[in-house]
Amino acid sequence: MAQSDTKKIFFENLSGAGKAIAVLTSGGDAQGMNAAVRAVVRMGLYVGAKVYFIREGYQGMVDGGENITEATWESVSSMLQVGGTVIGSARCKDFRTHEGRLKAALNLVTLGITNLCVIGGDGSLTGANLFRAEWSGLLAELVEQGSIEAQSVQNYTALHIVGMVGSIDNDFCGTDMTIGTDSALHRIIEVVDAIMTTAQSHQRTFVLEVMGRHCGYLALVSALACGADWVLIPEMPPEDGWEEKMCQKLSALVVKCLGFDTRVTILGHVQRGGTPSAFDRILASRMGVEAVLALLETTANTPAWVVSLSGNQSVRLPLMECVEMTQKVQKAMDEKKFEEAVKLRGRSFENNLRTYKLLAHRKPESELPTSNFNVAVLNVGAPAAGMNAAVRSAVRVGISEGHRMFAVNDGFEGFYKGQIKEIKWSDVGGWTGQGGSLLGTKRTLPAKHVGKIAEQMRTHNINALLVIGGFEALESLLQLYEARAAYEEFCIPMCMLPATISNNVPGTDLSIGADTALNAIVETCDRIKQSASGTKRRVFIIETMGGYCGYLATVAGLAAGADAAYIYEEPFDIRDLQANVEHLTEKMKTSIQRGLVLRNENSNENYTTDFIYQLYTEEGKGVFDCRKNVLGHMQQGGAPSPFDRNFGTKISAKAMQWVTKKLVETFRQGRVFANTEDSCCLLGMRRRALIFQPVVQLKGETDFVHRIPKEQWWLKLRPLMKILAKYKTSYDVSDSGQLEHVVHNRPKDSDASVAM
Repeated sequence: MAQSDTKKIFFENLSGAGKAIAVLTSGGDAQGMNAAVRAVVRMGLYVGAKVYFIREGYQGMVDGGENITEATWESVSSMLQVGGTVIGSARCKDFRTHEGRLKAALNLVTLGITNLCVIGGDGSLTGANLFRAEWSGLLAELVEQGSIEAQSVQNYTALHIVGMVGSIDNDFCGTDMTIGTDSALHRIIEVVDAIMTTAQSHQRTFVLEVMGRHCGYLALVSALACGADWVLIPEMPPEDGWEEKMCQKLSALVVKCLGFDTRVTILGHVQRGGTPSAFDRILASRMGVEAVLALLETTANTPAWVVSLSGNQSVRLPLMECVEMTQKVQKAMDEKKFEEAVKLRGRSFENNLRTYKLLAHRKPESELPTSNFNVAVLNVGAPAAGMNAAVRSAVRVGISEGHRMFAVNDGFEGFYKGQIKEIKWSDVGGWTGQGGSLLGTKRTLPAKHVGKIAEQMRTHNINALLVIGGFEALESLLQLYEARAAYEEFCIPMCMLPATISNNVPGTDLSIGADTALNAIVETCDRIKQSASGTKRRVFIIETMGGYCGYLATVAGLAAGADAAYIYEEPFDIRDLQANVEHLTEKMKTSIQRGLVLRNENSNENYTTDFIYQLYTEEGKGVFDCRKNVLGHMQQGGAPSPFDRNFGTKISAKAMQWVTKKLVETFRQGRVFANTEDSCCLLGMRRRALIFQPVVQLKGETDFVHRIPKEQWWLKLRPLMKILAKYKTSYDVSDSGQLEHVVHNRPKDSDASVAM
């Protein structure tokens, strides 16, 4: 949010001194809950509040005693990478009774706790809101019983609650994602990828049952991410005669119908288990910090809040409005108003369902439209996981729209050499789970070979281009746009999809491949931290990729619990390095005797990874020892994450629909002719929306020397990483609750008291 259009509140004025915050997890467990608990505890302590664990959910609140214990900074160490909830969760019948809530109120008021952070599903959050509404009455009753003094009623007049939704089902209205959903998708896709190999080996059909209760989100997104042939979800129940349609679609399914070998796998609670994904750790950490801010700002007159994700922003919404909307979904389902239920689930669910229908239900060739347009697809730049899912989506949507689709091998190098061939529906089967680029990709830019490329476009009568790649793809489209003046062959619709692990393309908040790279980095950091905790008093310095873009180092640092992350966008000097060493020296005096430091590869040409390693080794002598690790190209490899598969699939489908629209609009007198700015676009994600932006207009937003956008949204996450690592830092809180970094110009002769 721009500083000019929002009122700024300095966070230093929002003190937690004299306040007590309790955090509990309730209902079914979900990966990422521990990251949320950690963030609440550390942010609460950071602002000067007392923070308490309530163990075993509402049951622990009712039982009191050792179930409610004070939390320390060290007590949430090593929680970030652990699945489930380490403070426990339990179903509690007692809390549903007035007597149970009376006991809970006594336990809280005895410790002076009037701020409650509840991590759970809609039932848990609804229970918390009821408790809040009854609070003053409960205290009055306790005074009558003689359990508390009358003064306590005046001291603790109101109970403030903030909710975070922890549920793998993603069935809560008001948030794009709930804590645990992405990790559950990881577990499902890991199993699907493993099953695919045996399915192909034996020509078997597999039927998989996934969790989700009354919400089909997990099944739907898993189907998109693995290219499933059929999906059954509550929001889209099978129509009459569905068995015959399914058999026609699969040519193999039910043994009694077709005699084919079929296996059923029920995934069960494995979906709740395992390490949380990078996405869930970041989501939960941001929500936890936001929950504490919300508690500090809540008054007796404000509603109970739930912290939600909207695009790439943490926002607060009235809790009961979201609960009521969630209940409306179930009512629509019960009344069999399935279209209404899908709409109530939100835009994300609607888009997923629309994209699945577009890709999975292949029409017979006789029913397909004939457009007489030829569309070429190619990858440009370094390989990124999810590229193949995007190509598959483009090919199948293009064929469904009636186009002939052409694949170009090895980017623009292959283009000018004529490595172009038609690609059919079946050619891209099974591509979603494949890492890298099956088409092949090169960094070669088209400018030097523009004449030969134009010739190949004439030869193959290419009417539109879809370019999937990173910063080189943007430069390529700019060059082709400029070449329109000399070559009419480039006066066609051209669209670029951002695909790079560096996430350094202007015009989009996220790029295909970045999520997979983050998970690779975080998984490695987890193993390294485990090694460090075994040996004690050890600091690891990890170098990440990203060019000049510090996205991977920063966001991986937040997800892995790093002590520092050095990036180009936030200049640092020798005093900052010294301050970090001193910070780690102090840390070694606690029970957390390990350190993790990330460095983006181009963060500083002089303070190299070797230099930082040697400096830490020398300055930490006698206190800690150091190790270094350059992750290198492992960040580009591996199977794409569910997020990248789904993102690549959806964004590519939308791009092809745009291409079709532009082809129709620009077809005049027997030919396609498009030379306006808006016919050469990048499709990017900006906050919540997918937006087509002319590449020419993005030039002003781009630092071409360092190959990064001039403004990058994720920089506002850096204060969170520092706070959760116990550094003092400065930032603002906007009216929306979104944290925004404040850059202070430190005098050159001042002491370096703040890291980086």
